[in-house]
Amino acid sequence: MFSKAEAEIIRKEFWTSFGKSFPRKWLLYNTKIKGFSFKFVADRKKAMVTLDIENPDELVNLLYYDQMLSLKTLLENELPEVIFDNAYLLSSGKEIHRIYVPFDKKFSIHNKNTWRDCYEFFVETMEKFELFYYEYEEVIKNI
Repeated sequence: MFSKAEAEIIRKEFWTSFGKSFPRKWLLYNTKIKGFSFKFVADRKKAMVTLDIENPDELVNLLYYDQMLSLKTLLENELPEVIFDNAYLLSSGKEIHRIYVPFDKKFSIHNKNTWRDCYEFFVETMEKFELFYYEYEEVIKNI
């Protein structure tokens, strides 16, 4: 078990190592849609690439989520393992709409032996997510 300070150092090392190993400008929050962002998630038990829909206006969230549902089959062609979750509960207790691809191998941010596979998963999956977004950006924004 790691102390809080040790765990923080390991998390920083994980993300720094990822950035140095795969230096690239990711889309992430630059979708130009408020509350519509791509994220890399990694913790003690899991890793995933996500599209989070969390606008302060719940009606707007539902409209964007419905728009993504209308593109579900197309996204599944690119990312067959994608999961649509209308009510994803964050560790903070906040409920959001999340579309994500889980890393299916054993992973822990505290185990450096799992990092390389996770990094490769992040790059491959996020690239597919981004390409999909760019291809259908106008459709997604047209709510």
